[in-house]
Amino acid sequence: MRYRITFAAGLAIGYVLGAKAGRARYEQITRSARKVADSPVVQEVAGLVGAQVSNAGRTVYDKTVSKMPISSVRDFLARPTDEEIDLVEWETVNGDGADARRNGAGGHNGTTGRP
Repeated sequence: MRYRITFAAGLAIGYVLGAKAGRARYEQITRSARKVADSPVVQEVAGLVGAQVSNAGRTVYDKTVSKMPISSVRDFLARPTDEEIDLVEWETVNGDGADARRNGAGGHNGTTGRP
């Protein structure tokens, strides 16, 4: 709550000071900002920073992909869960999975899973 009051007070103070300064001061500030933004030095630094950010992003992406055993979200979602792996292994050990399911309760009726 304290931060909301502080924010509202800052907003009100900024509005009052801006209204007192008027349109002429606003135009002066925008002209100065445009001069700085259009400066060749600022443009060069912005290009360098943009390139470094791009390289850093690519590096992070490459490191992440190299540590992940999957190639996409679709692969991640399609991989079987531990329970599914256990079920497949159980069906393999206990005979044909289709016969085991046909005998009811996954073949837990005391048979070997064969008709």
